[in-house]
Amino acid sequence: MASCKWVPSFFTVLLILPLLSSSTSSLSPEELAQIPVKFFDFAKRQELFDYMVGVRRTIHENPELGFEEFETSKLIRDELDRIGVRYKYPFAGTGVVGFVGTGGPPFVAIRADMDALAMQESVEWEHKSKVAGKMHACGHDAHVAMLLGATKILQEHRHELQGTVVLVFQPAEEGGGGAKKMIDEGALENVAAIFGLHVSSSDPIGSVSTRSGPFLAASGFFEAVISGKGGHAAIPQHTIDPILAASNVIVSLQHLVSREADPLDSQVVTVGKFQGGGAFNVIPDSVTIGGTFRAFSKESFMHLKQRIEEVITRQASVQRCNATVLFNEREKPFYPVVVNDKDLHQHFLNVAGDLLGPRNILEKPPLMGAEDFAFYQEVIPGYFFMVGMKNESQGKLESGHSPNFRINEDVLPYGAALHASLATRYLLENQPESTLSKGDSHDEL
Repeated sequence: MASCKWVPSFFTVLLILPLLSSSTSSLSPEELAQIPVKFFDFAKRQELFDYMVGVRRTIHENPELGFEEFETSKLIRDELDRIGVRYKYPFAGTGVVGFVGTGGPPFVAIRADMDALAMQESVEWEHKSKVAGKMHACGHDAHVAMLLGATKILQEHRHELQGTVVLVFQPAEEGGGGAKKMIDEGALENVAAIFGLHVSSSDPIGSVSTRSGPFLAASGFFEAVISGKGGHAAIPQHTIDPILAASNVIVSLQHLVSREADPLDSQVVTVGKFQGGGAFNVIPDSVTIGGTFRAFSKESFMHLKQRIEEVITRQASVQRCNATVLFNEREKPFYPVVVNDKDLHQHFLNVAGDLLGPRNILEKPPLMGAEDFAFYQEVIPGYFFMVGMKNESQGKLESGHSPNFRINEDVLPYGAALHASLATRYLLENQPESTLSKGDSHDEL
């Protein structure tokens, strides 16, 4: 009886051992270095390259906005079924989480976002968006294709995996905070670390760019309604002009960065929305303005939020107007700072260096762009990097969030191989400690 109770207790101990142990892989450094090379060769095979291109173009033709990625999600699930990979669905409405490997620890995740932007595509080509006013203008179609490509690589080499790779297909990165909802619904259960990537039109093909520590800024949105009293433009003394008040508000908001922020503490306040009035000779009753604010620390970010509300309401009152400020965190949650884990940074340098060569790993300065990958990094160690796709022979590529944005599809094998290599090497190099001595075996228990 006593021995029967002891055996399950022993296995319970094995399951809860720390995943980030100091144990090393049984493979030699030379054998570990060959994994990215082998995976890249696999990713460049014509069959797999054509597969990723086909997936990417199908998704590009049929873009879906955040939390509306129903067909994209179905495509992913159909592909996982064909590849023979187990998955769970749904997460956050349309999200999918797949599993490749042993099904046991350690667990490491690789992530792709799925949503498009509300934008009309201007690029004329065979696979242009078929949906008016929607476009994959930030490369998420390529991200999904690369993660499915990585899935094929991992599934082909599943018997070499010493643990489980978790495949995170996430909705609503573009302002919707889909990552946070994925976490809330258990997508990171048992996961010890996570990797994410983004295509970069400013870095050359065959390179990656990244940095340790703060990488992308915290981000939030605001909207304000400034109300006055409308009337005829010829008799402004009988009105309370909200357009004048809004104009003064916008100028004053710029002073938050130029005169209140430390010049060495990067911050941004941008008003991108101004709606009010419909006639040349009528002063409207109200004006709506909106914008974004960003910073590289939580303290600076929350201070900006406070001052934005104060400036809008008080500056409006100077012009005899009332103002209501909304941050709408429920629909557009504030994104934290993307902070790359220092230990995962070294892991990335090792793996990417073996794949691309150290000279093709570029140090990226901090960027004021934002990414909801930061939500994952608040929960577990995470690492985010850029994959270059600029090819001088193809001319200049527009940056993301542009109607002229286009993907250099030659980038697909790089992303797929990096995803698969980072996850596989992580599993090999972070095995749970065994409490058994070399002479022990499960048969003896």
